[in-house]
Amino acid sequence: MEISIDLIVELATRFWPWVVFSALVFIGFLVSLVDSSDKEPRVGFTYGEMPHMKPIKIDTANKGFWKAIVHWLLGVRTWELTEDFEFKVMDVKCYIPKGFVFDGASVPKFLAMWLSPTGLLLLGGLVHDYQYKYASMLIRDGEIKVNQEQADKLFRDICIEVNGFVVMNYLAYFSLRLFGFLAWNKHKKNGTHKG
Repeated sequence: MEISIDLIVELATRFWPWVVFSALVFIGFLVSLVDSSDKEPRVGFTYGEMPHMKPIKIDTANKGFWKAIVHWLLGVRTWELTEDFEFKVMDVKCYIPKGFVFDGASVPKFLAMWLSPTGLLLLGGLVHDYQYKYASMLIRDGEIKVNQEQADKLFRDICIEVNGFVVMNYLAYFSLRLFGFLAWNKHKKNGTHKG
């Protein structure tokens, strides 16, 4: 049986997301076999209950056909906390207030079919979204200021503690270090960073 180059190219173009995903999983598996350094807690992230949240409607009605299509393809689902989310990190009791709206981890659309923004990265993404928007973490009697680098590292470390995927979380962390300034500066420009 002879396999032509045309068949290989056709299969590669048709199934490239699966090939990329499979390669990343395989590489992550190999790294996890030799990685034993991340068994200890990094930031001691603990929480009582998963966040209580509700989805916010994706409004495509009355946008016109093309704007609705673009919004459908490029827009992301947002969520609102229906109760305060309380957690402890680095021995500090923190919370994110009821009513906070977030979109979870910023996962590229083509990867979202395997890595939901509110799946394995939910808890790190929630804390990170709050820190990016307000440049702080809330504690009951005030707040702790954070910078972008601290927020990115905390996202990485919370996710590693929660889901255990070291390589995936480092890839997400490096993506944040490269492109996170866009969201950070947007929030800063909108005036949500105080002080």
